[in-house]
Amino acid sequence: MEQPLENITVDPMLAEMGRNLNDAMKILENGQKEVEQDSGQRRLSWRDFPGPLQGEGQDVASILQLVQNLMHDDEDKQGHRRMQYVGEQGHMALLGHSLAAYISVLDRDRLRKLTTRILSDTTLWLCRLFRYENGTAYYHEDDREGLVKVCRLVINAQYEEYSTEGFTVLSSKQPVIYQSAACRPGLGQHLCSQLGLPLSSLCTVPCNTMFGSQHQIDVALLDKLIKDDVDTGKFPLLLIANAGTPGAGHTDKLSRLKELCVQYNIWLHVEGVNLAMLALGHVASPVMAATKSDSMTLTLGPWLGLPAVPAVTLYRHEDPALSLAAGLTSSQPVEKLRSLPLWLSLQYLGHDGIVERIKTATQLSQQLLEHLKTLASIKTSDVLDVEVSLLDALTMVEDELNSPVVVFRFSQDTSAASSGGSVEGYFPGEKEVLDALNRWLGEQLAQLVPSSGVDVVELEEEGTCVRFNPLMTAAVLGTQESDIKALVEKLTDMVPLLSSTLRFRQDFREEVYHHNALTYIEDLSWPGLGVIRYEPRCEQDDDDSKRKQDVEKINEDLLKKLKELDADICFSTGPEFATETNCIYVGLATEDLDVAELLETIAASGRDLEENGKLLENMTEVVRKGILEAELQILKANEEKLMEEGVLRQIPLVGSVLNWFSPSQNSIKGQTFSLVAGSLDTTESTYSMKTQTGATPDTPTSTAKRLPGQKLFRRSAAGSDTSSETSSVGQVEEVPRETTPLPPASEEGVTEPPQEELASSDPSPPEIQRQPDGQESEEVDTMR
Repeated sequence: MEQPLENITVDPMLAEMGRNLNDAMKILENGQKEVEQDSGQRRLSWRDFPGPLQGEGQDVASILQLVQNLMHDDEDKQGHRRMQYVGEQGHMALLGHSLAAYISVLDRDRLRKLTTRILSDTTLWLCRLFRYENGTAYYHEDDREGLVKVCRLVINAQYEEYSTEGFTVLSSKQPVIYQSAACRPGLGQHLCSQLGLPLSSLCTVPCNTMFGSQHQIDVALLDKLIKDDVDTGKFPLLLIANAGTPGAGHTDKLSRLKELCVQYNIWLHVEGVNLAMLALGHVASPVMAATKSDSMTLTLGPWLGLPAVPAVTLYRHEDPALSLAAGLTSSQPVEKLRSLPLWLSLQYLGHDGIVERIKTATQLSQQLLEHLKTLASIKTSDVLDVEVSLLDALTMVEDELNSPVVVFRFSQDTSAASSGGSVEGYFPGEKEVLDALNRWLGEQLAQLVPSSGVDVVELEEEGTCVRFNPLMTAAVLGTQESDIKALVEKLTDMVPLLSSTLRFRQDFREEVYHHNALTYIEDLSWPGLGVIRYEPRCEQDDDDSKRKQDVEKINEDLLKKLKELDADICFSTGPEFATETNCIYVGLATEDLDVAELLETIAASGRDLEENGKLLENMTEVVRKGILEAELQILKANEEKLMEEGVLRQIPLVGSVLNWFSPSQNSIKGQTFSLVAGSLDTTESTYSMKTQTGATPDTPTSTAKRLPGQKLFRRSAAGSDTSSETSSVGQVEEVPRETTPLPPASEEGVTEPPQEELASSDPSPPEIQRQPDGQESEEVDTMR
């Protein structure tokens, strides 16, 4: 079907333009692959910094190389971000911008004829494609600009003297613009700013609170507000409705709203992602009602994966003069060339290609919903043992097929099986903690599966949720069914971590209070077990700056030590803009986490660091005082020796003869100096320990309790198999110890104990020695 460009008779300038564009795109795309392969190896040059314009011109390759470097210079910092997928239809859109510049130099008559044809074709195609009869199109770069121009059109139509009197006409009857609380943030303020209206002209209508979706505008309340404004002398001007809210993708009751607008002569404007569903063969009635609106805005760029194409506002109005005054139409032919990129792209895709892209996006959302249903821990309604619950929007997507937006949220059911429902607020700040966990979940899914296009959305009632909106991302990122499967796999791996973390978070907090040196820091925005700080012991004479330095130093060293441990749990300094400093942020927990062992290890490590730090800090002073005390002890010992032995024994020659005839019976008392305590102690306890034949058993540690290959802070699975294995091992170790005789004492000055004492000091129980060989193992198991 496609013919090579060389075989078609076209303008040589157009052919060269197409070739140059293809060459430029190849250079940039190939350069992107080279940057990915050589990331971190490229060095900065003078071209990477702003500077004066060079005197000599540069060739195209050098300029494209500079553009490439500017595009990919931060990929090492943001490597998870992915560029937009630019296919052949994207090349056509980019070619449209080049053609617009080329066409603009044509003579006036040819330019007017060409732009009129392009504008007429594009408008006709879009009106038929999206079932909007007798409509006119306005093309604009900012997707809010069409609504601004429509508001100006309505003002010109409702206030007949506005064109001559200006804003003084509005003072008699203040116009009122109504919008839903679920509209885009800042949309109403932007309208008032562009139109020069006060913020009092903007009326935000709340959504349903009792009946219907909580993301749909409350029609009954809107009716009451309009009546109140009419009674107070205001003029209801325009209503902004949603066919797919920015957050959850809900569609307002457009049929009822249209009736209300006809009743009060109000302009109805509709926008939203669900308007793309109008191009499909079967359209749900809530979305089909958008075709009866007075105007609606379409964002075809993300829907079809077309880069740099304008948004389109379709509207119905019979007076072309008012449209011209509002800026919806222009007499300048160059302004009409805005539709050229869209004109080329629509022809390239064709009607079937456009419908297929929108249909593919809706199928992706259905596939994700079906995959979520197959997971045991994911439910589509609020029932017992729910670990991830889908919002009501998902049920609406499944039943009415009027929205391709999938929104889900992690929500642990903390109630008992007999309580009959979920208990919200089972610990303080539960909603904030769940929001933090869901925010982490959405960010991780977006980073691990970037082609899925999932993002985090904040909803007023539900809180933080994860959203999958394929109409806005699938064509741009090239999302496939394999990306959906990868997304579900990652979600399956993360849900147990979130569930365990939420379950252990309260235990973690209570366990911290059992350690005097640890302080629990309340941070509900942290997606982990919690935040702690080690508080070292401070002297009374220490000032605040000294205490702050000690806390900062020991927590920094403690964090480094914890990071070196062989554990699944992560330790960090927290977010970049954390409010608390000098803290240790403990990450997500696994299902077999031992919270008590975790905090005991943290406290013990902190104590070791504190003692070592004080040892090094006070070493000089301690040693100096110890030397002075040792000298005083030596002088005192010499005086005591002189008093006990007499003066004659101190004379060298006389003392030797006297000691030969009558040896001295006094024993030498040694002393030791403890660097930790900074005191002198006698050596009697040291020498008495040397005379003991048995060694003191080591204190069991967490490392000794671990099985081979088991990481820290994990509870060992206790079962019959493990017990039997332990018993058999103990039996093998006990038997040789019973039959091996004790070795005789070899140190001088230590007499060998009698046989009765040897028998009583044997560590083996007497019952085991008297049992026959056949019954020995049974007694060992019983004793163990």
